[in-house]
Amino acid sequence: MKLNSETQLVEAAQNGHLESFGALYERYHSPMVALAYSMLSDRDLAEDAAQEVFAIACRDIGSLKSKERFAAWLAGICRNISRQMIKAGKSRGVAPDNEPAVVRRDDTEDRREAIRRAVWSLRESERELVVMRYFDGFSQSHISEVLDISSQAVNGRLVRAKRKIAEYLKRNGLTGDNYETS
Repeated sequence: MKLNSETQLVEAAQNGHLESFGALYERYHSPMVALAYSMLSDRDLAEDAAQEVFAIACRDIGSLKSKERFAAWLAGICRNISRQMIKAGKSRGVAPDNEPAVVRRDDTEDRREAIRRAVWSLRESERELVVMRYFDGFSQSHISEVLDISSQAVNGRLVRAKRKIAEYLKRNGLTGDNYETS
């Protein structure tokens, strides 16, 4: 049985077809890791969270009423799991920003750290988009599908988030060509 559309895969998975659930896993594992990472700031914990998301999804897929909202349903589970991990002390959540990073123009690692701090200073909803788009390379349309928001909303929020990143870098004396956020 060759199934391509998400709704067909979800329906087959709800009927116990494990290969269909496996196809959904392949399609959405990376976005769930990225989403968890945007909250946990730790790749290993994000991987653990994604695994837990799919274990819950496998168990509860029969309760999903709106098959076309599978990705958004997964994202909701992922956010909840990540919040539970933070609450349980497995992660500090967003990296602390107690002091601005000291950056030398020619030091790539320091630049990356400054940008990371700027990204982690964003609100959770903005950080999700930035991490998915720029850290993990997902297209705006894929982000739109996973987060269940329009492509225009993704674009607008990314523009605002990049502006905030640039403001953060400028506020912390980290301006210049080396910190372009476009």
